[in-house]
Amino acid sequence: MRKSIKTTEAIFPMPVLMVATYNEDGTVDVMNAAWGTMLERDHVILNLTETHKTVKNIKARKAFTVSIADAAHMVEADYFGVVSGNNTPNKFAKSGLTAQKSNLVDAPIIAEFPLCMECEFIQYQDGEYGCGVIGRVVNTTADESVLTEGRVDIEKVSAIAFDPYTHGYYKVTQRVGNAFRDGLALK
Repeated sequence: MRKSIKTTEAIFPMPVLMVATYNEDGTVDVMNAAWGTMLERDHVILNLTETHKTVKNIKARKAFTVSIADAAHMVEADYFGVVSGNNTPNKFAKSGLTAQKSNLVDAPIIAEFPLCMECEFIQYQDGEYGCGVIGRVVNTTADESVLTEGRVDIEKVSAIAFDPYTHGYYKVTQRVGNAFRDGLALK
């Protein structure tokens, strides 16, 4: 028997994305965004409200980066979600992480997160069902430590996912099958 559980944000796993920008004074701003995904092959979409300092920075700088949070930096990733850049201007400095400037967009790359997409801001959608920030991925970088034969090895990334049911973080690490192949057994 099924039971109603009274939750609306029930998709699991939800990615733990680190969205990084520069503030107007050139300091680094990072926020934790679980509501984001690929819109199409080279575009990301982030469901963010305009009240976020990060969204204001994205609109001003026309750029941002999106990194995949990993288990080794879960505490810092959570910190970026519980502290607002609107109230804590030196939020990134307090994290102890390091940043480098992207060569392609006006946004920082957080060195400790193993995967990063550098994005040009395309548009902000608002309205009753608006989605927020849309960006075009112009480059993706990976730390060499998470590569196997030149390709990203998600087990090495040790990415984390957000659990909206219990507000926990979980490692996404074990491969259980082969996409676009294993289902062919039922053909």
